Amino acid sequence: MTRPVAGPSPARVRPAAAGHRRHDREILALALPAFGALVAEPLFVMADSAMVGHLGTPQLAGLGVAAALLTAGVNIFVFLAYATTAAVARRVGAGDLPAAIRQGMDGIWLALLIGLAVTAAVIPAAPALVEAFGASPTAAPHGVTYLRISALGIPPMLIVLAATGVLRGLQNTRVTLYVSIAGFTANAALNALFIHGLGWGIAGSAWGTVAAQCGMAAGYLLLVVRGARRHGTSLRPDPAGIRACARAGTPLLIRTLSLRAVLLVATAVAARLGDGAMAAHQVALTVWMLLVFALDALAIAGQAIIGRHLGAGDAAGARAACRRMVRWGMIAGAVLGALVALASPLLPLVFTDDPRVRAELLPVLLIVAVTQPVSGVVFVLDGVLMGAGDGPYLALAMLLTLAVFAPVALLVPALGGGLAALWWTFAGLMMSVRWLTLWPRARTGRWIVTGAVRA
Repeated sequence: MTRPVAGPSPARVRPAAAGHRRHDREILALALPAFGALVAEPLFVMADSAMVGHLGTPQLAGLGVAAALLTAGVNIFVFLAYATTAAVARRVGAGDLPAAIRQGMDGIWLALLIGLAVTAAVIPAAPALVEAFGASPTAAPHGVTYLRISALGIPPMLIVLAATGVLRGLQNTRVTLYVSIAGFTANAALNALFIHGLGWGIAGSAWGTVAAQCGMAAGYLLLVVRGARRHGTSLRPDPAGIRACARAGTPLLIRTLSLRAVLLVATAVAARLGDGAMAAHQVALTVWMLLVFALDALAIAGQAIIGRHLGAGDAAGARAACRRMVRWGMIAGAVLGALVALASPLLPLVFTDDPRVRAELLPVLLIVAVTQPVSGVVFVLDGVLMGAGDGPYLALAMLLTLAVFAPVALLVPALGGGLAALWWTFAGLMMSVRWLTLWPRARTGRWIVTGAVRA
């Protein structure tokens, strides 16, 4: 008589299942509110694109160039959020809340100093910057107008990044959701008033966004200052602490500069394909960024959870959380890709009345859809390694990605390729290279370094 094959005992199954459920609850508790907060930024641009797009194709093309430059000018300093999240989470894991908040205050002061310097540089350079990225003579004036006004919102935008990092590190993403909802609502209402109610055109779009960003920064500062006072943390700038934040963020700055270079190369190539292609590229990039921020919600959860586990000396917990988050990234990417594919016939109608732009946009949206599963894994692994403080490796990996992507993208116009070919290079090739550099690193476990501060 054949003996039945013994399955796993309940005693073994239950702890594993319970561990998965615990990680899932923790991931979702951080990721879902983070998703709402993260999509606020692309929703700002999406609202701008939808309203400005109905002003005309030159206005939308000008917005495309200016928004790409503005996004690059702000997001190269996203380390203010990412590095702060990881550092604060490690302190939380080690049980030192006052030190965690002090770390966050140093990041906010650094954000203010950087923001003022960037604004001072961008305003006079706006015409040269727009021209350098190939805007047509009809689109360039609109791009310059939008960029100059929006530059005034850079300091509050960077303060929002740093303060958001503090709250994420404290494992509190709900507050960031509430502030972001208020900011997006104000942005949409003010844009509608300024653009159409007062007839300010593209300038109204920029002023509405600046006003909303200032309000968000004020809200975050109020929350962080209250927390600092509750724990007896000084609000004064600490030069040594600010310098330490800058040093810790340098590898992530290099990583982000490389990523922004990829986005700017793609935009520059699209601009040289004509106003119709540039307008379609702007809409596609807006949709893509919305998906990026949706997937980045899992990465944010990864930063906070991994940092806390490592700060508490729990290497096994960090590994288990990483594995679970990768699975969530694959599932989320597949679901988002399916939704984009289903919505692709309708999305062009929302953003433009120009049939040429709609025709360019549809195949690009389908490319975005089919590449989302890979993107889901890439962004989760990004978050895991950031949470571990593995910035130097992330910098090297992104530099390699840029070195592969840029030559291929620049060849697209020379070889007679159109916008679809550019997006296969961007969403297909670029994201695949990122996966090939991040996945092996995660599997080796070399990123695991425990302690309140990464040595």
